[in-house]
Amino acid sequence: MSSTQQRGDTATLTPEVRGVDMKLEAVVVPVSDVDRAKQFYGSLGWRLDADFASDDGFRVIQFTPPGSDCSVIFGKNVTAAVPGSAQGLYLVVSDIEAARNEVLARGVAVSEVFHGADGAYAGTDEPYLFGRIRVGKPDPERRSYRSFASFSDPDGNGWLFQEVTARLPGRVDADGATFTSPTELAAALRRAAAAHGEHEKRTGQPDANWPEWYAEHIVAEQAGKKLPS
Repeated sequence: MSSTQQRGDTATLTPEVRGVDMKLEAVVVPVSDVDRAKQFYGSLGWRLDADFASDDGFRVIQFTPPGSDCSVIFGKNVTAAVPGSAQGLYLVVSDIEAARNEVLARGVAVSEVFHGADGAYAGTDEPYLFGRIRVGKPDPERRSYRSFASFSDPDGNGWLFQEVTARLPGRVDADGATFTSPTELAAALRRAAAAHGEHEKRTGQPDANWPEWYAEHIVAEQAGKKLPS
């Protein structure tokens, strides 16, 4: 069994007994110029939550990406990590091309959309994950977790957009579907509509219960369960 399969199985074998909630709510990003970083993350359209300073030279700034339950913090005397050393910071999106275009429109340099080739890294471009080479354009089958675009802040801290539309089993606690914006819900509805169209082709007749079918598809997709056919 491959390591990928082992990692995938782990989520489905997690015990159902629940302990104390442990919510990841902040990630520290090491920067060299606090005001420059503040301007950059503000230019992304992220929400500024805090900018606190004290007389002893301590300063902390917190930003939250749209729809995220986790924030980023940076500042002065916040971390001893080398500026630019934070790499592989993932921003999960439902539409990789829309996310990339939004960042570009805000004047931020971002890579072309790419997917990864299997095997050892052997190219001259920057490897993105486990040394794999980048292959231009989204994943040909547009599978979840397979399409990316990258950008960096002024210190070189590296961010990756990752397109996820259907979760693997065990990645979502609840059976309900939750959306943080009309855009996310609209994208889920479009995917359900496309799948429902294929469903009607297979049955050869209109489906009067399409609202229930849509709802089942949307909830199952987000929870990583088997999709209706």
